[in-house]
Amino acid sequence: MREKKGFCVSGYLALLLALVAAAGGGWLFVTELMKDTSSYGLVAVGAILIVLALVGLSSLVIVQPNEAKVITFFGTYVGTVVESGLWMVLPLSTKSTISLKVRNFNSQKLKVNDAEGNPVEIGAVIVFRVVDTAKASFDVDHYERFVEIQSETAIRHIAAQYPYDTFEDASTVSLRGNADEVAAELLRELQERLDVAGVQLRETRITHLAYAPEIASAMLQRQQAIAIVAARQKIVEGAVGMVDAALRQLEDNGIVLDDERRAAMINNLMVSIVSDRAAQPVINTGSLYS
Repeated sequence: MREKKGFCVSGYLALLLALVAAAGGGWLFVTELMKDTSSYGLVAVGAILIVLALVGLSSLVIVQPNEAKVITFFGTYVGTVVESGLWMVLPLSTKSTISLKVRNFNSQKLKVNDAEGNPVEIGAVIVFRVVDTAKASFDVDHYERFVEIQSETAIRHIAAQYPYDTFEDASTVSLRGNADEVAAELLRELQERLDVAGVQLRETRITHLAYAPEIASAMLQRQQAIAIVAARQKIVEGAVGMVDAALRQLEDNGIVLDDERRAAMINNLMVSIVSDRAAQPVINTGSLYS
């Protein structure tokens, strides 16, 4: 079922006519009954005017800004009024209110297994609005609850397709390293699920992402180990460059070392540069060859 524009006219004129009819009918009804020889025809006219006034008042509807009124007439959908103001629609009809405002939904912290089987906690915020009031009213039962359930289902499905982190392989999409790509994929998949409810997504964004408590400590140690190895690698690369520069400078100054002294010097420089503790100087009073 798709939304269509419902019949409506200005409600101010209808309100004025209903008040005039109610006043005229009440006056005829009361005055004729108070007469000794009342005219039953005029009494009937007065009663009819009162009934028409009540029917006219039942057709009035007030539409607030960013809201819509879904009109059903004896179980049949006849249209939707989206323009704000006072309107007259079909009398004796049912008017239900649908909000057209932009709303957001914060999912719970869901515990799922990522692509590598690691338990992670993930949560997201979903920003949406209703764009088809007929679908939201008649194609799903309680569209707001439908959005919540489908959002959690889509978040679980997306989280299971990607690893939490790739560590060494930067080309692989991960939940932590590619938040924008994951959010775009979540938006696409969730929009397909919510089309049936007449809901349009404005934005999806991951708001919480962490390892589950039972493996958080172990994964933290893994991350720290990787960071230490990467830092050590940079230190070694820098140390090799510094040692090479020192040896070249000695050669440029005319200081020539044999292979054994050269190896000893390289060893001492590498130890002093790479070590995470202060080097203890040792004075050699003898000879390397003694």
